[in-house]
Amino acid sequence: MKPISRSRSWRRLLVAVACALLQGAAAAPFEDTMAQRMLACTACHGPQGRAAADGYYPRLAGKPADYLYNQLLNFRDGRRTYRLMTGMVDPLSDAYLLEIARHFAALEVPYPAPAPAKATVQEFQRGEQLALRGDASRGLPACVACHGSALTGVLPATPGLLGLPRDYLNAQLGAWRTGLRKAHTPDCMADVAQRLAPADIAAVSAWLSTRPLPAHTRAVAPGSVPLPLRCGTALPPGGQP
Repeated sequence: MKPISRSRSWRRLLVAVACALLQGAAAAPFEDTMAQRMLACTACHGPQGRAAADGYYPRLAGKPADYLYNQLLNFRDGRRTYRLMTGMVDPLSDAYLLEIARHFAALEVPYPAPAPAKATVQEFQRGEQLALRGDASRGLPACVACHGSALTGVLPATPGLLGLPRDYLNAQLGAWRTGLRKAHTPDCMADVAQRLAPADIAAVSAWLSTRPLPAHTRAVAPGSVPLPLRCGTALPPGGQP
């Protein structure tokens, strides 16, 4: 079989989004609510932003509003690269992007059970080490040092790492490691990812993707312990949402 060209794949994705929007419009009367407008997002990110089954479109529901807002800005302003997302958010104002972020952040919907991952005992042990204890010999802080002791995120802008597919975690860490994904400077995630070997990325992604969610899945309040690395975060106009 011949490989599908990038342009052909792009056209198929646009057709899929258009079909999903048409189906949603046919199933419900026009209301002009945020939920109805966000059908353009949930066509890929799953109903109510719960994540898609293919492992590449992450969960939006319940993520910190600042985090979602920053990512929308990053797609629009070129720090993250994905043509479909950039095309959708390019004409939108800061204020409307913040409204979108707050809409998904406010959603309370359950997480699916974590999927099993193929990895050796040694790989799971390495992933657990990196997530919970880090690796001082390589200057790697633990994931919990920034993403919270339960790995559910920290307000105002640090996302949780649980409930994400292994493929998505692999792709994002790889993108930071290679410079395809960026954030405001100082870009602490790029710093961390560039210290990770490919085997480390595979190990920590496998371990994180198989962890059960705690009873409380929301991001926790900022702690008194300072972050191990300086991180640049663009706040919404007027401060935190």
